[in-house]
Amino acid sequence: MKSELAGFLRSRRARITPDRAGLPEDGRARRVPGLRRDEVARLAGMSTEYYTRLEQGRAGTPSPEVVEALARSLQLDPAEREHLIDLLARPKPARSAPTAPQRVRPGLHLMLQTLEHVPAFIVGRRTDILAANRLAREVLTDFDALPVPQRNLARYYLLDPEARHRVVDWEQIAAETVAMLRFEAGRHPNDRRLADLVGEFTLRCPEFSTWWNDHRVMRRTHGTKRYHHPEVGELHFSYESLQPPGDPDQTLAVYNVEPGSPTADALRLLSSLTADHYH
Repeated sequence: MKSELAGFLRSRRARITPDRAGLPEDGRARRVPGLRRDEVARLAGMSTEYYTRLEQGRAGTPSPEVVEALARSLQLDPAEREHLIDLLARPKPARSAPTAPQRVRPGLHLMLQTLEHVPAFIVGRRTDILAANRLAREVLTDFDALPVPQRNLARYYLLDPEARHRVVDWEQIAAETVAMLRFEAGRHPNDRRLADLVGEFTLRCPEFSTWWNDHRVMRRTHGTKRYHHPEVGELHFSYESLQPPGDPDQTLAVYNVEPGSPTADALRLLSSLTADHYH
């Protein structure tokens, strides 16, 4: 975790110029982009020595006030603040890593079937797909047909060659998915399956290492996505990510469409074309 913390803090200060931070130029040559350690320390109201030890993971667990000052100085967004808190937390014993299989409540399974007119699915730890309705399996890929260990959203985006053609903004979506994995890694540093997944992506996805080493983090929230389906053409969605009560590591993703839109018409056609596959 020390190297993760160091890499995250270095990447966050590297993106902020003195001008953006409200600091005057001091005429010193800059060997690296962004803020120096002493400048971050000055902005956060701490000594350079303390900040250096903090960045190197040698300062113990700082107070909430120090964390807040650091987050403000580095202009962190809410997801980055949460990630910083995770990285600064005292290491947990390896046996506390989440290993038990996640289960989806029957009521959530029923909800997915009720949402029959739009794609919807439930994402668990490390972007595992825990359940998906029929349209989600048609628009993305048939997760139910895959072995359980391979039912994973990041694996689909990064390793399935079909995804590069089906996801219109593939590079953006894939990079954001890697940022979500980074966030997961901060929350569950002892998750062996997540570590194995990162190792596999490093070997098999040419772009992965660049995105991973950016130390960008994201939470699943809302936004837009576009897919190109081979049978019904381009589909435009406004997605919402909702956290069902009972398991903070599960997210319900719903791909909404505008009523009467071309995408709504295309989904009705897709549903009728594929109905026989599920009967």
